[in-house]
Amino acid sequence: MHDIRAIRDNPDAFDAALARRGMSGVSSRILALDDARRAKIHAAETAKAEQNRASKEVGAAKGRGDEAEFERLRALVAEKKAEIARLNEEAQAEDEALRQLLLTIPNLPYDDVPAGADEDDNVELKRHGTPRQFNYAPKEHYELPAVKDGMDFEVAAKLSGSRFVVLSGGVARLHRALAQFMLDTHVEEHGLTETMTPVLVREDAMIGTGQLPKFGEDSYQTTTGWWLIPTAEVTLTNLVADSMVEESYLPRRYVADTQCFRSEAGSAGRDTSGMLRQHQFEKVEMVSVVHPDQSEAEHERMLGCAEAILEKLGLPYRTMLLCAGDMGAGARRTYDIEVWLPGQDRYREISSISTCGDYQARRMNARFRPEGGGKPEFLHTLNGSGLAVGRTLIAVLENGQEEDGSVTLPEVLHPYLGGRTKLSASGELVRD
Repeated sequence: MHDIRAIRDNPDAFDAALARRGMSGVSSRILALDDARRAKIHAAETAKAEQNRASKEVGAAKGRGDEAEFERLRALVAEKKAEIARLNEEAQAEDEALRQLLLTIPNLPYDDVPAGADEDDNVELKRHGTPRQFNYAPKEHYELPAVKDGMDFEVAAKLSGSRFVVLSGGVARLHRALAQFMLDTHVEEHGLTETMTPVLVREDAMIGTGQLPKFGEDSYQTTTGWWLIPTAEVTLTNLVADSMVEESYLPRRYVADTQCFRSEAGSAGRDTSGMLRQHQFEKVEMVSVVHPDQSEAEHERMLGCAEAILEKLGLPYRTMLLCAGDMGAGARRTYDIEVWLPGQDRYREISSISTCGDYQARRMNARFRPEGGGKPEFLHTLNGSGLAVGRTLIAVLENGQEEDGSVTLPEVLHPYLGGRTKLSASGELVRD
């Protein structure tokens, strides 16, 4: 969460940073709870000192036969004991109220994050590749003849409801090939450690990465108390929760391919057609845990890892720097990569790469011990999609579509498809 000492030392700077996210006057609420908590602690310490003095004098009064003084002091000791218990209980209540408030407050944007309220204020940093020119009106992915039999939303709706899909045949294998290609590239070329994690987690794990308590409506909770992960960021980042690692252990770079689950609360009516916005989807996620001095360079490195996947697939994209009002709550800076979708005639998000500073580490109590001694410090964490598999499938289908209804597939995927190079108009993987 946030360093309470930094808020005490410079509340105006704290408020100014959060004002860029549309929040105001936060420090006054925090410091009021903090002052009340510290006052109770101080009062309890004062009462404890008085209790100790009275306890020492009880014996002396008894020894000199002063029964009146003995009874007064004994009553005072009992009174102070009860007062200390009450004050400690009140201090704990203030402390918990402060903790709960801090848990709901988003991270502070870095100074270089542009001001703005929403996606219209994001800044384009670069474009890569030239969108293909079609001599016909390109279709959206779910309209292509090649996926007619292999991408079934009606059957999925019978099974689970809206915003689910059943993939089969060539489309399903293409989806699997994309995930395998991403993992292999990140492991063999980018040096990430492949990791397999659960998709059900305890509440503490969701709190640690910032999904809870404020954004619980965006995720699914089971009747047993477990939460379905909205992203493998939750599990991969929490690998170092409640840990003290040596500096030599850093950096740690993980990658995992998992199913992800999001309720999409508040998104009614948005992207309801096709696979773009699903309740269940597959994503290859990258997470880095680093020394604070490495986090800036690591952010750029992770961005390059995600961009490399799109470049190998030959997909045009642009890279955006998100404004303060459009970033996720846990981020200090976020790059979005948007892939070109000719069926929509626009760029759409396919990856977000965020650096979180020590925000998540504080929530998880994840620290490292500096080499050569020194006070333990909080780790820095970063996360990013490398990439969202379903959205990458959409981009491959739309960018590779042909007028006859078939889809020409990227060359890097051919080895994963047994040498097959196209998805035919009938949905079969074939050699051109």
